[in-house]
Amino acid sequence: MSRWVITAEPTARIPELAEVPARFTVDRVLDVTQQDGRVTLTERAVPGPWEKDYDALPGEGPAAWGERFDLREWGFLAARISGRCIGGAVVAPGPPAEGPWLMDLRVAPGHRRTGVGTALFAAAARWAAGRGFGRLRIETQNNNVAACRFYARQGCSLIAAIRDAYPSLPEEVQLIWHKSLSRQPEGVADAGQ
Repeated sequence: MSRWVITAEPTARIPELAEVPARFTVDRVLDVTQQDGRVTLTERAVPGPWEKDYDALPGEGPAAWGERFDLREWGFLAARISGRCIGGAVVAPGPPAEGPWLMDLRVAPGHRRTGVGTALFAAAARWAAGRGFGRLRIETQNNNVAACRFYARQGCSLIAAIRDAYPSLPEEVQLIWHKSLSRQPEGVADAGQ
């Protein structure tokens, strides 16, 4: 397999990330229970798997963000092979006390489980830390079990589970994770195989 490289890119290129599929098969969900301020996730199989694609929702996904948000202060980290985008991470700054959001992290299906996602996450954390932030916040949902496992492996902590966060998707529970960061000088270039 060819080498991939991760670089910071102009936010004007964020819509290009929409060419990398973000869809996934939902064959498991995480049941959420909360007690005494503690959130517990219990994995279970679903009887009828389905495909989930957040980019297919009206107004969602990287191609639509420029219409909804001011992207000038956002960060775009792209993973490329021979100039072709095979994945990316997008970080949106937030208030200093709260930290920025990892708005999107995706890797093309043929390049998943090769270290690209881990390298993109690390680059996003460096981007945030290089701007003086002490943590990175991440949102996902209880039907994206692979993403939840990934963020846990990256050292993220689940800090909130919010039911009814998505009125048009009442069966989904919003999960908020955070990653504590060491403030450090900026630098995002990474290379892998």
